[in-house]
Amino acid sequence: LKKKFECVFEGKAKEGQPTLLKEIYTELYMTKGGTGGVNDEHEVRQIETASKKRRTEDAAIKCNDISKPLSGRETPIRTVLTKGVAGLGKTVSVQKVILDWAEGEANQDIHFIFALPFRDLNLIKDEYSLIDLLHHFVPELKSLESTELYRYKVMLIFDGLDECRLPLDFQNNESCFDVTKKTSLDVLLTNLIKGNLLPSALLWITSRPAAANQIPPEYIHWVTEIRGFSDAQKEEYFRRRFNDQSLVSRIITHVKSSRSLFIMCHIPVFCWISATVLERLFSEADRGEIPRTLTEMYTHFLIFQASLKNDKYLKKGEIKLKCVESDKEFLLKLGKLAYHNLEKGNLVFYKQDLTENGIDVTEASVNSGVCTEVFKEEYGLYQEKVYCFVHLSIQEYLAALYMFLSNSSADLLKTAVDEALKSKNGHLDLYLRFLLGLSTDSSMSLLQRLLGQTRNSPHNMKETTQYIKEKIQENLSPERTINLFHCLNELGDISLIEEVQRYLSSGSLSAADLSPAQWSALAFVFLMSDMELDVFDLKKYIRSDEGLQRLLPVMKKSRTALLDSCRLTETCCEVLASALRSNSSQLTELDLSDNDLQDSGVKLLSAGLGDSHCTLEILRLSGCRVTEEGCSYLASALRSNPSQLRGLDLSNNNLQDSGVKLLSAGLGDSHCTLEILSLQIYIKVILLVVRCFYLLQSYCLSVCRLSGCRVTEEGCSSLASALRSNPSHLRELDLSDNDLQDSGVKLLSAGLGDSHCALEILSVDHSGKCRTTLGIQKYSCQLTLDPNTAHGRLSLSEGNRKVTWGAWQAYPDHPERFYSGVPQVLCRVSLTGRCYWEADWSGDGVLIGVTYKGIGRKGVSADCVLGANDKSWSLSCSSDSYSVCHNNKRTVIPIEPSGSRRVGVYLDWAAGTLSFYRVSSDGLTLLCSFTSSFTEPLCPGFGIYTNCSVSLCMLG
Repeated sequence: LKKKFECVFEGKAKEGQPTLLKEIYTELYMTKGGTGGVNDEHEVRQIETASKKRRTEDAAIKCNDISKPLSGRETPIRTVLTKGVAGLGKTVSVQKVILDWAEGEANQDIHFIFALPFRDLNLIKDEYSLIDLLHHFVPELKSLESTELYRYKVMLIFDGLDECRLPLDFQNNESCFDVTKKTSLDVLLTNLIKGNLLPSALLWITSRPAAANQIPPEYIHWVTEIRGFSDAQKEEYFRRRFNDQSLVSRIITHVKSSRSLFIMCHIPVFCWISATVLERLFSEADRGEIPRTLTEMYTHFLIFQASLKNDKYLKKGEIKLKCVESDKEFLLKLGKLAYHNLEKGNLVFYKQDLTENGIDVTEASVNSGVCTEVFKEEYGLYQEKVYCFVHLSIQEYLAALYMFLSNSSADLLKTAVDEALKSKNGHLDLYLRFLLGLSTDSSMSLLQRLLGQTRNSPHNMKETTQYIKEKIQENLSPERTINLFHCLNELGDISLIEEVQRYLSSGSLSAADLSPAQWSALAFVFLMSDMELDVFDLKKYIRSDEGLQRLLPVMKKSRTALLDSCRLTETCCEVLASALRSNSSQLTELDLSDNDLQDSGVKLLSAGLGDSHCTLEILRLSGCRVTEEGCSYLASALRSNPSQLRGLDLSNNNLQDSGVKLLSAGLGDSHCTLEILSLQIYIKVILLVVRCFYLLQSYCLSVCRLSGCRVTEEGCSSLASALRSNPSHLRELDLSDNDLQDSGVKLLSAGLGDSHCALEILSVDHSGKCRTTLGIQKYSCQLTLDPNTAHGRLSLSEGNRKVTWGAWQAYPDHPERFYSGVPQVLCRVSLTGRCYWEADWSGDGVLIGVTYKGIGRKGVSADCVLGANDKSWSLSCSSDSYSVCHNNKRTVIPIEPSGSRRVGVYLDWAAGTLSFYRVSSDGLTLLCSFTSSFTEPLCPGFGIYTNCSVSLCMLG
């Protein structure tokens, strides 16, 4: 085993130069956990997703620890599934485990390791017993008796499930429990994986993600994932490969200069491809342009591979016509093989596959630099050869090359664009990028070096570029839109990207500035940048359903998505649910508060919450008009087996008694993992008596917030009973803003004293007077204006509750007075905590805002105007529009006053939110919410233009 596994061959496995594994091996990033579910997204999309994942999110392990359970898990692991896209190093990891075991460096508790790759198992046609199969692969162990398999610890490694051509019919295959019974290989494997055969053995199976579901999840005890190289490991690979550190530095600098190349270096095989091409190009004096796109890199790679056969690197004027024609003919045959197997995803081929596509086996051996020929001598299978592409992306490139050279249709490119856009999982995305890239003048020039004179391209590249831009304007899926930007990059057109970057650099980015295509370009810029995307705040860019859909790929790469107060509706919930179901989503916290989602939107969201791929842990739906119907959908999601949800905020919704009853049922389910539930809303006293007992008895709930829910002494009796219940795991209970009275607190205290009570935090502040106002209006405060701050043009009246623009006033000098610029006045008090106030205004326009005390008072600079600096926030009101401003960045609000001249302001200082509302007979309409980390108390203030006035309203 040491002799067989101590060397690696990159690329050409037979004629290539062998390298000791230990000299070049770079530890891959492998994680434990995840699901065995299928991920059928294009693997390049998965690579782009993985490149954005933070390495601290998952429990990393070394490949030698593959069968060792995480700390705290006592159940032994039998079957491990390791997933990873093609070329990430699954087979190299298998090789490393076997070599370290054979050399006595790891896993010495295992007595026998048998490597049974699927590409070799595919060749077996006869019936075998398990013991005979092991003897077939390892003839040296023919003396091993079947009974000894049970006495020793045995590990069976099945590498390449995605290459398996057996049906693996787990449902219909007969059962087999005898290791000496001969049967078909398919029956043998399904019974091994089920545990019917050799249940004491360890099984390690590797697979590409799309093929992982061939094995039912109940037979997989642990799932691991290979993430490929981190950014640091990419550099380590190049440094290990070359001794010339000057060359290494040039290669790393060049690869980093192209984001698409650097992302692809996440795959070890692509690092090898890049190293192969760039080493040769940097060593040539007349090297021409260094490849910056994927198409250029792969074309150079193909030229180099062909040169291995022709004994020298081909240059202009040095091509022998016979060699060129031979290469072209072979590449067309190879491309045909690649194209017809692209949708199947086959990476491994046998003699029959080559023959069906007109490829002679001898010809394949001669050209094996491109189609890798692997003699599996190490497994004793000498009678038949196995062929494979260096990587799936090479297959996609050759498929594109085949179509480009063999199809002369003028509509080829447009048709390819349309076909790729029809794909749900994007399996043609990279193929399309290559096809378009091959059509450029630079690629045509390179192809002439490889294939001699080629026909003139019948394609109008300007028309193709314009066609793609028109498609970007359409309502496509976000993933397909992003791929179209990759296509434009291959065509050398970055005009949309440059437009968006100019907006970003200028700091003026608002909904009115950008077209739908430019919003998609913004998403592409974010995804291709190396910036961390931990928090995505939609309000910084746009507030609409369409805007969210355009920026959805960015949201999926973030950990926290702040979509609150963004004027979203049910329309957005379908795309959000799709994102929650996606394997590529990294979202763990989603804030949708203060959007008009309604029950219909919650229904769509709940479908995503219940999906096995959903990783969401915290969901905020405060003020989303959820009722009893919405609670039923959420309860269903809470009961779903894979639900990861730990926190749910349903404050300020009309749930009713029946709605909370449904939630209680969901919380009582054994699959529910919810720990934090917020229901800060008016609920009938009878509800607390009947329902809170069940809520608090939940096995999972640890935090329950019932602030402002009209809890009285009667409710306290029910709560105390729940606290004394045996299964209660509640650690925190918020009962602030309720009329508990001393008698109610006494009852709660009795519950706290019970030995079964696990409560650690009980909040009963502000209890006493029962607040009867619903929602944020219960936090109303009475404000008065401060005469010492009033501008000389402003007069105060009605007990300093009204300010009017008019004649100059003879105010005394004061350091806090506004002396010039916009006439302004502040209130007497600065606020922290939760506060709400309303103001009526008249005239042509006013400013309503809040500020730190440090705002400027003298001069006409932005430092003195509400909203025009980093110390203040403001809402500008006029007869036909609203706009908000902070730090001199103004955003127009597409909501009209509609006759209303009253504005509500809500400050939650601790939470860092400031919200403005239009107040009318229909209730409150959210205009805008600012999110910030407030560092000082905030003072309400007003700016009064000519002949205008503002009056503070009496509330409560």
